[in-house]
Order: sequence, then C-alpha cells, then structure tokens
Amino acid sequence: MSVNRILVVYSGVLTAAIAVVLLSGFTKHASTSFDEIDVQRINIREPDGTLRMVVANSARLPGVIVKGTEQPKVDRPQAGMIFLNDEGSENGGLIFGGKRNDKGEVVDAGGSLSFDRYNANQVVQLIGVDDKDSHFAGLSVTDSVEHARNKQRIWVGRDDDGTATLSMRDGAGRERIQVKVPSDGTPVINFLDGNGKVQKTIAGADSASSR
Repeated sequence: MSVNRILVVYSGVLTAAIAVVLLSGFTKHASTSFDEIDVQRINIREPDGTLRMVVANSARLPGVIVKGTEQPKVDRPQAGMIFLNDEGSENGGLIFGGKRNDKGEVVDAGGSLSFDRYNANQVVQLIGVDDKDSHFAGLSVTDSVEHARNKQRIWVGRDDDGTATLSMRDGAGRERIQVKVPSDGTPVINFLDGNGKVQKTIAGADSASSR
C-alpha cells in the first residue's frame, strides 16, 4: 500500500473517531427546549439512576417509595410532586386535588406541602382542605421519630368552624395551650393540664380578666 493510500486511510479513521467522540459528547450533554410538553409522569434521577423526584397526574403518582422500592398505593388520589432523598426514599411532597363524587359532593379537595424527617414521617406540613368532610387550613409542626407514631407539637390555622387557632402540645402530643379567635372576634387563651382539662382561661378584649 502506498504512503498516500495509508495517509488517506489514517485520515479517514481519525476523522471518524473524532466525529464519534464529538457526537457522543453532544448526545450526553445536549439540552432541548420545548414550548409545551404533555406528559403523565416525569421522573428526575441522579446519574446512577437513583430516583429523586416524581411529577405525575393522579393515576401515575406512585405509592410511598423507600430506598427505591415502591409500596402499594393507598389513599393517594391527588396529582402532584414527590420528593426523594439521596437514598431514593420519599421525604416530602406537594399534592393537590378536588372533585365531585357520584352524589355531587366535593371530595379530596385541597393541597398539601410537606417535608419529612430522614427515615421517618413528616415534620412540617402546610395544608388546606375544603370538602364535604373538612374545612381547615394551616401549618402543622410534628415530632417525627423512626418506627413511632407522630406527635403534633404546633398547629396554626383556621378550624372547621372558622376559628383562628394556635395550639401547642407537649412531647406526648397532649394539648397544653390554646389561643383562639372565633369568627365573632372574642379572643380566648386556655391553659390545659395533662388530661386536657382547662385549668385557666384568659378571655375578653382586654386580655386581663381570668377565672
């Protein structure tokens, strides 16, 4: 084979190799822009495949995921976004929904944004519900311990009857202080014992009277 022939073959092979490298790089790091996209579910993953976020409609929203294993889907009829930690375990989410049942009643209406403690349940939840069973909205702060039942410590919000409420509880989840302002505007502060019995009440516009 002549020198010129060898150079031509070498040049062709080198050009092909460079093209493969460049195209591989573009394929790996390419970005694409869309004006609009219609999907039922989007999975966000780490380079190693670990699932970190799911955005889905109500039909495709997953059950609780623990270290990459999905549990049976129970009582989760909403659409939304599920957050997962570095190990692929659910640690919060944003869900929302609302519809009428066969009787024309509003059900599953509302939204919730929650954040979970590592390897346990939620510690903070911002929630609003307004359907045939419940009408409330507020912020809940909870003690969450692995393999133990949650203990709500603070609730700030509006209750079913329209009362604005601040409720503070002890480590056992027992309510100890209530601050309430009902829709008629009369403020009340209740101090409770460990059995839930009111020990002292401060009421009235001047907050000075007590019994």
